[in-house]
Amino acid sequence: MVSSIAWEGKRVSAGSGYGEIVEEYSDTAILVVAAGRGLRAGGGLPKQYRRIAGRMVLTRTIEQFANTLPGASLVCVIHPDDERIFQQAIQEVRNKALQMYPPVNGGASRQESVLAGLDAVQAISKIINTVLIHDSVRCFTSKKLIMDLVAEARLSGAAIPGYRISDAMKYASSDLLVSGSVPREGLFAVQTPQAFDLGLIHDAHRRARKAGVSELPDDAGVAGWAGTQVRIVESSEPNIKLTTLADFEHAETLLMNQLADLRTGQGFDVHAFCDGDGFWLGGTWIPHSKSLSGHSDADVALHALTDAVLGAIGAGDIGSHFPPSDPQWKDASSDRFLVHAVSLVAARGGQISHLDLTIIAEEPKIGPHRQAMRDAIATMCGLDKDRVSVKATTTEQLGFTGRREGIAAQAVATVRLPLTGAGDE
Repeated sequence: MVSSIAWEGKRVSAGSGYGEIVEEYSDTAILVVAAGRGLRAGGGLPKQYRRIAGRMVLTRTIEQFANTLPGASLVCVIHPDDERIFQQAIQEVRNKALQMYPPVNGGASRQESVLAGLDAVQAISKIINTVLIHDSVRCFTSKKLIMDLVAEARLSGAAIPGYRISDAMKYASSDLLVSGSVPREGLFAVQTPQAFDLGLIHDAHRRARKAGVSELPDDAGVAGWAGTQVRIVESSEPNIKLTTLADFEHAETLLMNQLADLRTGQGFDVHAFCDGDGFWLGGTWIPHSKSLSGHSDADVALHALTDAVLGAIGAGDIGSHFPPSDPQWKDASSDRFLVHAVSLVAARGGQISHLDLTIIAEEPKIGPHRQAMRDAIATMCGLDKDRVSVKATTTEQLGFTGRREGIAAQAVATVRLPLTGAGDE
């Protein structure tokens, strides 16, 4: 079941109008463990739902896999109390290149949660051979590390990321008095995602539960207990696990440093009035004595926004992606155009910082619909509402809009992209 998003009567789903899903990783599943209640970072929310640089940690984690393993399947293990906020996190995912399945409720321990998730993954498809088990709060895992882990797991059956310990290691008592040293030769700090042959790790977890073994440190520990040799794929420390407030502050700084290529794009569009009983504007249906004329649904506001986003990344204009001469776009919902533009930003590892839309019209009055437009646009683009501005003005009865012949819209998009090579290693 591919996930989809609905708002104001419109729907967008994976692969709808903005490119086909690549099936290279259709034999791979990602199991994201997001059932924890961690509140040490503050904010009153489990840490996987806290925001960094305006977006939820879980959303960023999922997108990193979507950008790296298109066509793979995704299952999340969540706390039963988090269904609503989890759906919001999924809704804000911009890149829909994963096959997203319904979430699974977690258990009393991480091992129980993982086993519940593995049961769900096993039931998805008989062609899934490899599964990556990942902490929801590691959203900085690099594309290279993910692909290296998949390749090694396909080869050897079990692969985990780890980096060599360079600091001196000490044992200490409960009162922090040093009681001994730990030789650091051959010592690795282990992270996630941990990649396995699905049948192997599923069987190991089931055997551990049957034997009453429940205190193993991670999934590699479960595999090792069951007699499987596990290979380390060397990684780097930026694959951090967000736990404390200091971690989140560091992550915010890291993201801003990565997304240091600041771009601005502008868009402008016009559509004439025609006979009708209303029209789409800013993703919102507005009843009116007239409609707007156009090859698609003529949502002049979303067309301007689409051109602004495309302009910010130098990706042409709306006509080059969705030519009006192509009959498949006749009467098409313009949300598909904007979602496509946003997906191009995500595919480059970037994010939209702000959208500013101005609607130019004598009629209808935009004020009563302004908030609904902000909500719809924010949902389409996976943004907080305070990153979307919708304004309206008139031309003081001058020109074609002043004569009530149509509506114009202009937009500005602010986009952050990684500096060349950032986030791809």
